[in-house]
Amino acid sequence: MKALEEKILSEGTVLPGNVLKVGSFLNQQMDSDFIMEIGREIARLYAGENVTRVLTVESSGIAIAVAAGIALHVPCVFAKKHRSANMPKEVYTASVYSYTHKETYEIAVAKDYVGENDRVLIVDDFLANGNAVRGLMRIIENAGAKLVGCAIAIEKGFQGAGDKLRAEGIRVESLAIVDAMTDESLVFRAQ
Repeated sequence: MKALEEKILSEGTVLPGNVLKVGSFLNQQMDSDFIMEIGREIARLYAGENVTRVLTVESSGIAIAVAAGIALHVPCVFAKKHRSANMPKEVYTASVYSYTHKETYEIAVAKDYVGENDRVLIVDDFLANGNAVRGLMRIIENAGAKLVGCAIAIEKGFQGAGDKLRAEGIRVESLAIVDAMTDESLVFRAQ
């Protein structure tokens, strides 16, 4: 998605440790119209897959997942990183290590929200090491649901997770893939 690459170049910042900060438009402050454009592009890519649920993990992927859910006309579910008092007892869980926060979370989704008849699309803002996606895949598998694919706004291609998932036969559609990143430049994969 050329528009996303241009937005990353004009508004993104590379931080030490291979961190790409896009908080000005994608996750802390959100460009609402642009988020909806991303959602429509994800819906276009997965139009023929009969998606019944969009699944993400809190919190930065929620806006993109909701936009995709709106465009696909399906519910959006997010895995919580922390159990709260209003969380049901019956949940699917998976352990996920966060590359950004250097912390392991036990993510959880209520069993009422994903079931064996669902065709689930994972949506997230970033794909780096693939830990969040793999955790969500475990939840989908435990629910007996079908994974139709993963839609990612920005993939850090140089970290290899997307290519590993693709090699396993999992459909991964990333709207922008960064193949190289330094403090001075970003190199996008030709798509």
